[in-house]
Amino acid sequence: MNKIALPELFASMQQQMSAQLSTNRAFIHHPGSKGDSLENAWIEWLRSYLPNRYSVDKAIIIDYLGNTSHQIDVVIYDNYFTPFIFTQNGFHYVPAEGVYAVFEVKPDIKGSVKGSGNYITYAGEKIESVRRLTRTSTSMINSGTPVARRPLTKILGGFLATTNTYSHKNNNTIKQHLEKLDGLKGIDLGCVVDYGSFYVDYNGEEDITEDDFSKRISDYYESRQFDDVNFSKAENSLITFFMQLTRYLQQAIGTIPAIDLQAYLNVIGEEIDQEL
Repeated sequence: MNKIALPELFASMQQQMSAQLSTNRAFIHHPGSKGDSLENAWIEWLRSYLPNRYSVDKAIIIDYLGNTSHQIDVVIYDNYFTPFIFTQNGFHYVPAEGVYAVFEVKPDIKGSVKGSGNYITYAGEKIESVRRLTRTSTSMINSGTPVARRPLTKILGGFLATTNTYSHKNNNTIKQHLEKLDGLKGIDLGCVVDYGSFYVDYNGEEDITEDDFSKRISDYYESRQFDDVNFSKAENSLITFFMQLTRYLQQAIGTIPAIDLQAYLNVIGEEIDQEL
């Protein structure tokens, strides 16, 4: 039986991913700042490796009440069960129901934003602006069978950077910043290309007896407690981040619930037929 050396295969994939990201970062230019180019590089990188069922863009997230999030650097979202995406003046507006994951992008994980503190805290505030939006859920047909409306899915929050210039390279500073994020601000995973990927362990579960799905998911985020953060080796940063992200998307979240289109049409006083 022929065998393949998996460590060498993973190392090759890491190099391929790193080259893809570096190429995108060097040659994708968006009018404005270097930050736009870096965001586009991560977007193109994720588009290259994620299955086609996931769309990736920078966007503002909206709900049927007209509330909006901050502008999000990288959004992974559904365009199958969430069939409309608004585009206006170059900005995408994605309904909250369609969102799988949101990421803040910075060149360096070390840094600060005036009024928000360090970059990790700032990322948490942007993630919170998405998770606090009101999402709908409605019944649907699956393989010809009617399915009742489903509970809301978790929205992943993450951080993407190229480097880590903290003077102490022992993870403690990053861990301390992550641990301070409470409630809807919590970060689930991230990647610092030349330092390593990471994921955060939390203690706490959803109350599956709660029938108010909005309350259930909000209570989950508000009550879960930081446990620990786990870092990969620097040389495996992109491959481990990609594997962790894919695991979350496919095995922890799965398919998002169907959007209640009537909730959005209510704002213009129109109705759609609920039967065929």
